This record gives sequence, C-alpha cells and structure tokens, in this order.
Amino acid sequence: MGSCLDKELRKKYGIRTLEVKKGDEVLILRGKFKKKTGKIIKVNRVKNKVSIEGLNVTKKDGNKVPVLFHPSKIKIIKLNDEDKKRLKRSNKIKEKENAPKDN
Repeated sequence: MGSCLDKELRKKYGIRTLEVKKGDEVLILRGKFKKKTGKIIKVNRVKNKVSIEGLNVTKKDGNKVPVLFHPSKIKIIKLNDEDKKRLKRSNKIKEKENAPKDN
C-alpha cells in the first residue's frame, strides 16, 4: 500500500511513492476531510485502508468511528523514521538510478 510523497521528501529520497506505516504524518487530498493533516494510527492491509488520528465520524447512535482512507487519497508529508529498512530501500533505489551504465 503505497502513497505519494511530498515534494521535499521526493527530492530528499529520490522516489515518488513509499509504503505507508503507522506514525507517518499525512495530508488528505480528497473527500470531506480534504486539507486536514494527522498521523496514521492504523493500517488495515485486508481492506487496503488507513485510519488517521483525530478524523472521526459520528454515527446516529452517538459513537465516534475512525474514517478509513485509501492510500492513494493521502500524501505523506513526514515519515516515521523508526523503520530503517524502509529508508534503506529508498536509498538503494536512488543509488541504482545514479549508478553509471556500462555499455
């Protein structure tokens, strides 16, 4: 489940998209919550959706339920840098693109 990166992150890591992880700060691009930001609190791989802290919908019975977003409708603006494997993957991709080609 990948999501697009902010322009600054694209320049820094040299890639356009990256998989979403719990703790990433994101910006909503579509829907009722457009232009809202928050941290990812849950990633549901079965439904292919993520939930973001502070973005809830109130049901008729008064319960608050977190809104689920598809990763294509959000933009990562700040990475959770605790996961070193994810950042190594982006660096490997950047190194491959910058490597000289043998003819």
